[in-house]
Amino acid sequence: MLTDFSTETVNNSLQRRLDRFELFDSMDSPALNLTFVLELPDFRPWCKEQGLPPFHVMLCAVLRSVLKVENFRYRILDGKVIRIERLTPSFTVKNQHDDLNFAQFEWSDDLREFVARGLAAREQASNMEALNRKYRSMTPREAKEQVFVTCIPWLNFTSIQHPTAVLAQPDIPSFAWGKFRDAGAGRLELPFSVQAHHGFVDGYHIHQFAEQVATELTAIMQA
Repeated sequence: MLTDFSTETVNNSLQRRLDRFELFDSMDSPALNLTFVLELPDFRPWCKEQGLPPFHVMLCAVLRSVLKVENFRYRILDGKVIRIERLTPSFTVKNQHDDLNFAQFEWSDDLREFVARGLAAREQASNMEALNRKYRSMTPREAKEQVFVTCIPWLNFTSIQHPTAVLAQPDIPSFAWGKFRDAGAGRLELPFSVQAHHGFVDGYHIHQFAEQVATELTAIMQA
């Protein structure tokens, strides 16, 4: 059982969670999975005006939110809890044979550059027949500086089970979202799923994250 919270990158709020962490980390699977209806400002008309794809704008808002909600920044590495300072964006795509592949690119704070890099990564991955294993070149620390993202835009799903490489260590959060639908009054709704280590993340933090995604989209449109 991992109990080393001594690293300087871990703040006092996480120190207070040590007993919660030990409780959930001792379980066969400490994963918290929650699927819910995410309500957002309808940013699609703005994307159309700006010539930007809604998925990549949404991806940017989601990843910015990961960095702004503290509890989503914690990981486990070599028996210690660490706090990540950056993210390497990645997401799933389908290739020419409708098989899944992975796209990965370098972060940019500039929205248009972020989108351009994401589109280039999508093009590269979608034209590959073999599974893109670019992530294998990452160091163990770099591998922790990511989250797993997938979009299922054809389905209004109500639940999802995210795969986990090590059942007892789901410390890298997973996110999935589905089909957009109009909610009226300039709003939209979509199914959204979060998986995270319950030692770090509670339902309240997922609520904070959902609120932050909406805030990020509003800020993007007002910039």
